[in-house]
Amino acid sequence: MFKEGQVKLAIAPIGWTNDDMPELGGTVTFEQCISEMALAGFSGSEVGNKYPRDPVILNKYLSIRGLEIASAWFSSFLTSKPFEETAEDFKVHRDFLHAMGAKVIVVSEQGNSIQGQMDTALFENKPVFSEEEWTVFLDGIQRLGDLAAEKEMKLVYHHHMGTGVQTTEEITRLMEGTDPNKVSLLYDTGHLVFSGEDYLEVLTKYMDRIHHVHLKDVRADVAQKVRDEKVSFLQGVKQGVFTVPGDGLIDFKPIFKLLSEANYEGWFVVEAEQDPAIANPFEYAVKARKYIRENCGL
Repeated sequence: MFKEGQVKLAIAPIGWTNDDMPELGGTVTFEQCISEMALAGFSGSEVGNKYPRDPVILNKYLSIRGLEIASAWFSSFLTSKPFEETAEDFKVHRDFLHAMGAKVIVVSEQGNSIQGQMDTALFENKPVFSEEEWTVFLDGIQRLGDLAAEKEMKLVYHHHMGTGVQTTEEITRLMEGTDPNKVSLLYDTGHLVFSGEDYLEVLTKYMDRIHHVHLKDVRADVAQKVRDEKVSFLQGVKQGVFTVPGDGLIDFKPIFKLLSEANYEGWFVVEAEQDPAIANPFEYAVKARKYIRENCGL
């Protein structure tokens, strides 16, 4: 389905240790995490809080395990702080990723975000940008895209639950309001399905803007419980709303088919934040790797 070298497979460390909730996987070491990634059959990783930030040191740990860095999350605060503050942090983050050989930078706007608030109901309190905030945000995200281009890297925007860019309508406004040469899209299956969006429609509509893919599945019963019981994003994660491909409600076969037909090039990143005390991260990494191999040949 995919040509050799066209797509590389990574897995995010968030299944081993959760950066937003350090109590989840707090005792799991960095070395255990990356060793199990490699053992499960992955060739890349995104960056977690336990990872060394010295490129020389980090590359030494990764290279002997046959791993690369695909990207890393960056929180922008374009709607709530002066641009210069975000820009300075972004350049440090960009330079680290560039030194690690990454080609894309994952960015999500966290101004007024509720994704990290343990007791804030997710769907009832989702932030909605004002017109003024949209103007500031769209200008700022393109300026960050310019900074990424200085290193010949792409900014891939991560639509995310509990933020101002979550829904199809909001993704559309972002895509239509930005230059394709400056802002690309990270396509995350789990966040689209959890939000109630048509994930195949978004994929088809913005295929030419997608330069990074997160493969995440959703447990339908938990997603419905989050809505019904008005709980937070983090509580939903702790209760198991996300899981690896092949373990939830999403059929990934048409996703793989569409991406293959469009000649997508880049990373597929399995990202399924769960409580590692309940969902053994190595076991689920193996399950994800098997599902991907069986359903798209990678």
